[in-house]
Amino acid sequence: MAQLMNRDEFRTALEEAIKGKSANKAPFSVAWASGKLSRDHLARWAENHYHYVGPFADYLAYIYANTPESYTEAKDFLLQNMYEEELGGDRHTDLLIRFAEACGTTRERVENPDNMSPTTRGLQSWCYAVAMREHPVVAVAALVVGLESQVPSIYRRQTPTLREKYGFTDEEVEFFDLHIVSDEIHGERGYQIVLEHADTVELQQRCLKICEIGAQMRLLYTTALYYDYVAEELPLSELDMAA
Repeated sequence: MAQLMNRDEFRTALEEAIKGKSANKAPFSVAWASGKLSRDHLARWAENHYHYVGPFADYLAYIYANTPESYTEAKDFLLQNMYEEELGGDRHTDLLIRFAEACGTTRERVENPDNMSPTTRGLQSWCYAVAMREHPVVAVAALVVGLESQVPSIYRRQTPTLREKYGFTDEEVEFFDLHIVSDEIHGERGYQIVLEHADTVELQQRCLKICEIGAQMRLLYTTALYYDYVAEELPLSELDMAA
């Protein structure tokens, strides 16, 4: 029977729940990091990614509304995260669209939900459902720990390739540079919220499970991008999937 873990034990368990399920392992990510995608493939990524991360402030707003007033620091973090997404400097989605346009697509195509794949639609729907229906600490575990905390490790592998292989400018890849820094901070703050407020065995177990599911969802979404847009032009045999 599960027992209540101390903070160190729980932190390790959360990290283990995500371990081995990083979106870095998806063939789309492997192809990107090795410079084997075309700009057209990257444009399809941007058109999909917009509909996953574009509503992120909305997801956080639902969590914020469900968070008890006594969770002062958690509410402050959620509010700050929403502000950074939408108002603190350039809107993050505008930076993503700038990159998309550099890949050859248009704002209109990016913003059109008809251009996202069914798997992307499923990820977006899951994020909304978790944010609206789950205990706020469980929702933070899903969206901030399970999903957002992965971003720096993913973009650190992909961003150098964008400059060195594809020749994108610093301005065109600002979306990635920004999230390497901001999501490392957000991910750690998410961990701290979960460690502090998941104070029952049930909550700890729910957080562990949903972290695992969140990581699986992002891996599934990224893998689907390969099969939907890349596989016919770049078979798995041409990728080093052991990397």
